Amino acid sequence: MAAFARSTPQIDVPERVSEEIANGSAIARLAALHAEAEETARLANLLGRSLYAAIALAALALLTLGFTDGASVSRQLVWCAFIAAASLVMLRAYRRTIGQPFERVALKSFAEDMSAILLFSGFAWGAGGFLVLSPGTGFIAALLFVAVPAIAIAALLREPEAVFLFLAPMAVLTSFASVLMPFASGALGSGLILIACAAIAGAAVLADRRRAGEFIRPAMLPLT
Repeated sequence: MAAFARSTPQIDVPERVSEEIANGSAIARLAALHAEAEETARLANLLGRSLYAAIALAALALLTLGFTDGASVSRQLVWCAFIAAASLVMLRAYRRTIGQPFERVALKSFAEDMSAILLFSGFAWGAGGFLVLSPGTGFIAALLFVAVPAIAIAALLREPEAVFLFLAPMAVLTSFASVLMPFASGALGSGLILIACAAIAGAAVLADRRRAGEFIRPAMLPLT
């Protein structure tokens, strides 16, 4: 074995190749650190904005009750309980994580909790189509019922996935209510509500891509 080791030829790696390998490893590490920092910043921003989303959700629910009539007090209370639960759980997740806003493990756990909370919030708000909106509700009122909170969540959280999680169950339940209650616009209104919600989701995606482009563009070097 020793004789074999002595007879094994030594391969000299050119200095230029060694430098290229080292530089490649450094660039890979730098790219990984950049991606990690970007993800941490994104999640930290989501954490900070969730506080405003929770407050906006509760405020919009109270505003909705002020503009609707025909629903019984018991139904209104049930819907308020759903929205209050969604807002309180969101606030609880925010409070638990805000003490360590740049810990990636805590932020990832918060993001997972936030996904479930937003999905529940969408179902809670969409239930208002049956609990708060009355039969014969006009198309404009039904459209505002879904569009206003969806736009608020999109503007506050600035995350397309968050918009989808909140918007999808809300749009489906409200469109069902339009047919089953029924609202004044019936099946036509149901289809238009879904189209409007899809447009809001698409706008959220485009806005996110535009922000990503503005973030990357200053870092690009001019071509020579």
